[in-house]
Amino acid sequence: MDGAEESASISNSSYWLVFTNYPLISAFLAFVIAQGIKFFTAWYRERRWDVKLLVGSGGMPSSHASTVTALAFAIGFRDGFGGSLFAIAMVLACVVMYDASGVRLHAGRQAEVLNQIVFELPTEHPLSEIRPLRELLGHTPTQVIVGALLGLFIAIIGHLINKAGT
Repeated sequence: MDGAEESASISNSSYWLVFTNYPLISAFLAFVIAQGIKFFTAWYRERRWDVKLLVGSGGMPSSHASTVTALAFAIGFRDGFGGSLFAIAMVLACVVMYDASGVRLHAGRQAEVLNQIVFELPTEHPLSEIRPLRELLGHTPTQVIVGALLGLFIAIIGHLINKAGT
């Protein structure tokens, strides 16, 4: 095998490593499960499928919180909780969760008020025809906590599976 073939072989095998990256898989699964919970909960309550819930933001549980919490704790389980990588992931998780329950929650509430103001404008007003703003942007603290607990649970289950496989 010459240098180019060996380099291509190494490169191809490194692409497949992403499928064995336990923290990445945990984060992805946490997102998918949280979004799935929202999707099926909405179907149960309203008896209609809303595909937008599979990728939309807001609602119970917070997929943002579950994703970053699963990532941080999976990194902690794999690389140790005393390392720099876990510290970075944990700070990222805290920033994302603070943003989800603070800034984005209040932006959604402002969008709700603005939509009501525009709705009440006379039809001849130039702003009366604008498309409504998205209102479901952020999360309540309860939604963030439940999302974080879901992410932690997924990271723990993934760690146990990963540990049993080695």
